[in-house]
Amino acid sequence: METEIKGADGIARGAEIIKSGDIVAFPTETVYGLGGDALNATAIKKIFEAKGRPQDNPLIVHISDKSQAEGVAHVTPAALALFERFAPGPLTVVLKKKDCIPSEVTAGLDTVGIRIPRHDIARRLISLAGTPVAAPSANTSSRISPTTAAHVYEDMKGRIPLILDGGQCEIGIESTVLDMSGEVPVILRPGAVTIEMLLEVLPMVMNSRGELKVAKAPGMKYKHYAPVVACALASSAESAKKFYARLVADGHKPVIIGRKGYVSDASIKFMDAGDTAAEVARNIYKLLRDAEKLYDYIIIEKFSDTDLEYSIMNRLIKSTQGVII
Repeated sequence: METEIKGADGIARGAEIIKSGDIVAFPTETVYGLGGDALNATAIKKIFEAKGRPQDNPLIVHISDKSQAEGVAHVTPAALALFERFAPGPLTVVLKKKDCIPSEVTAGLDTVGIRIPRHDIARRLISLAGTPVAAPSANTSSRISPTTAAHVYEDMKGRIPLILDGGQCEIGIESTVLDMSGEVPVILRPGAVTIEMLLEVLPMVMNSRGELKVAKAPGMKYKHYAPVVACALASSAESAKKFYARLVADGHKPVIIGRKGYVSDASIKFMDAGDTAAEVARNIYKLLRDAEKLYDYIIIEKFSDTDLEYSIMNRLIKSTQGVII
């Protein structure tokens, strides 16, 4: 299969591909998605096949506006309040699903995650397709999520017919996933919409705690966001430099990724992720993809456990499989 890359001029073709039961990669403000008709079980299977994704890992359903939500889920007043505040945007709300959503989308669960992406190409694509679009990130399973069309092409060349290029993703990490199906809203996956922001709308929110029995959101059970080379988190700049020196002495070719000024030694290979947490979130996946092509070990600055840095750390712990130096 030949894989084309087109810009906004390819939206109409992308919509026709989705209508035909095939799948398309498209940009959102978080990462690129790999989408198919959320009401078509055959299209959903194509997504899992293209990604090599475990089928017990549910997909998020993307809609173009709030009016579509009632068609796929039982929408609560609290969920509507969240959509009013944060949609379109990087928030996925998990609600009880309606029967039209195939079990293939939800991994057999009775809930479904819904998001209204902010990127214009994404919403125009969904609107023209005339159907909600189920979409995980547009990378092969366990790989680093794509934040440019070129990243998608690296993983999906020959697997899908079309990639819609909308430039580099604005946010750069996946959406916050908030489970609203129980009595207390629970963050299943942190993102750019933080717990502090959610508490401005909701009286109570909990972070996910305890032993995982069933995955209710993408990115919970399996290794994710992982480079093809070894990587670790550094508890401090000093520990990063010491570990870097040890790797070099052992014949490795390492690199350190961190905020601007994290490492100032000119003899150390360093990749600048930016000044602010928002810049780090936007850049981190691209830097990981660039680094794995040039180096054989990636050392990453360890961030805090508050606000957006907490969401960044959620991804990096999975990227490094929890290795901290």
